[in-house]
Amino acid sequence: MTAGIQNIVDVNPFLHWLQDTTIATAIRENDILFPWIETVHVTAIVLVVGSISIVDLRLLGLASCDRPTQQLMREILPLTWGAFAVAAGAGALLFSSKAVDYAHNFFFQGKMILLLLAATNMAVFHVVTGRDVTRWSDLRQPPMSAKIAGSISLILWITVVAFGRWIGFTSH
Repeated sequence: MTAGIQNIVDVNPFLHWLQDTTIATAIRENDILFPWIETVHVTAIVLVVGSISIVDLRLLGLASCDRPTQQLMREILPLTWGAFAVAAGAGALLFSSKAVDYAHNFFFQGKMILLLLAATNMAVFHVVTGRDVTRWSDLRQPPMSAKIAGSISLILWITVVAFGRWIGFTSH
């Protein structure tokens, strides 16, 4: 019974297939592709974290307090989502080049969990606090629930970046 369950959740055959694909092999074996894709990934992450930090600092009432929160979010979040799409695409390409190593790396696993937590925090914010943003958008100091969401977001994204940096130092 246990062997059957392990076969169901054993992703190693898929990971081996993925890293043996033509594009993954090219990324891994080419001296130029990996660094260029990594540069795109890091640049996109900088845009994600930088733009979401603008929103988070506004939610904390620490920056851009002269601008309505709703307006700031409407202007900034499309950039955040675009940059996130680029970061995810480039990250997927990087992952494919060493899928087996990355999938079993503590810091990669942690980064994925942190990204899931950041998504959950964002979803909870939009469903709970953000649904009545028009009521408090113009306030210099948003409600405590917005401050909590902004704080959690900042902590999560800083930790995502830290875990991302450690992946390269701990993957072999």
